[in-house]
Amino acid sequence: MHRFFSGAITSGLIILTALVLISLANEQAVAYAQIPTGSIPTVTGSPLTSYVIVRDSEQGFANVRSGPGTLGYDVIGVLVVGEQAAALGRTVVGDWILISYPGVPGGQAWIFKDLVEVQGEIPIIDIPPTQTPQTTATLDPTLAAQFQVEIIPTRMPTFTAPPALVLPDYAGINSSGRTLGVPVGFIVIGLAVLGLLGLLISFFRGR
Repeated sequence: MHRFFSGAITSGLIILTALVLISLANEQAVAYAQIPTGSIPTVTGSPLTSYVIVRDSEQGFANVRSGPGTLGYDVIGVLVVGEQAAALGRTVVGDWILISYPGVPGGQAWIFKDLVEVQGEIPIIDIPPTQTPQTTATLDPTLAAQFQVEIIPTRMPTFTAPPALVLPDYAGINSSGRTLGVPVGFIVIGLAVLGLLGLLISFFRGR
C-alpha cells in the first residue's frame, strides 16, 4: 500500500514537471516570434553646443516671434520655464536670439535674450525683413468728413486815415514868451478912457 502511494506521488510530480516545461517552451517561442529579424537602427542625439534655457518668470513661459522684435513680428509660439532650444544665431546687438522651433514655417523662431539663459557661443546672422500686414488699414471717407473743419475767410477791416494834425502857430510869440504888438491891457484901458471922455462930453452938453 505504501509503495502504491509513493508511485502515485512520483508520477504526479513527473506529470506536473512536464506540464511546466511545456508551458515555458510555449512562452519562449512566442517571445522569439515577436522579435524582428531585421536590424534595428539606434538613434543617437548629438549634444547641443549652443542653446538657451527659458528662465523662471511670473507668467511661466516666454513668447517666441517670427522676427527679432515686438513691432512688426507676430507671436508664433511659447516656451515654458526650463525648456531648452538650440540657438542658431543672434542679432548684432545680441538682444534677440534665433532658435530652433519645430512646427512653424522654416522651423525657426526668435526669442528675447532677457527671457533665457544662453549657453555656448552664438554667431551673428542677418535680420529678416519686417512682415507686411495682412490687411491694409483704410480710412472711411464719411467718418473723415465729420472731422474736417471748413475755415470761413473773414473780411479784413478797412483802414481809415486819421484827420490831419493841426499844429498851433507860434509865429506871434517871441523867444521870451511874449506876444508881439500892442498888449491887450492897453487896448482895454484906451477904450475905458474913450468911454469916460464920451460921458463927460455928453454931460457938459446937457448942461
